Amino acid sequence: MFLRCLADVVQTLGLDVASDSAADDAWEWGHRVRRALREACRQELVLSEPSFGVLMAAAVYDSNPSFNRQFVEPVLNAFGYRRVRSALLDYLRTGTDPERAGAARAWYWSALPLRLSKVRAEGSDIQGQPEAEDGSVLVREWNEAALREFVSNEHLDVRRCILPGLPLWPSAYPAGLHDLVETAVVIARSHPDEYIRHRVVHQVRG
Repeated sequence: MFLRCLADVVQTLGLDVASDSAADDAWEWGHRVRRALREACRQELVLSEPSFGVLMAAAVYDSNPSFNRQFVEPVLNAFGYRRVRSALLDYLRTGTDPERAGAARAWYWSALPLRLSKVRAEGSDIQGQPEAEDGSVLVREWNEAALREFVSNEHLDVRRCILPGLPLWPSAYPAGLHDLVETAVVIARSHPDEYIRHRVVHQVRG
């Protein structure tokens, strides 16, 4: 699926990517596409409406939690925090388990400052959207949805990807979710996966 996403990015954005890339080598092809996108962002890059969907899909399906930033950042600068975070929230709530895990990985980068001044949405002469400076937009909604998903979804990768960004203290949630926070902590502390057990130790306050 990631290879298809990369092909969509190249075609939709008209990126100049060397044609000798191995079509079945996701790592190499991904490297070349990301590099071409990075170069395009240094110039004046105008993102069409279809570009939003293909870049978000690439960010979600990119399994590398560091390199997926290169798909998130252009749409963040062009379309604003609310649009990007709403899309990731939709993936978390209604996507497949791989999409939910990918959305959690991509969410980390949705708080980036808007520094790509030459990237904008088609039909717009300003960077981002009116709410672009509000870095807290949709954070509460994400945290609540992520908490519910962590507790209810036993898929290992989903839990691994959600946990690092999940607040695990009751005051971060409405009173009605406090019991769910405690349930999440119990699940993490007793989980058979060593990473989850180790991670929760550093996230629980007190």
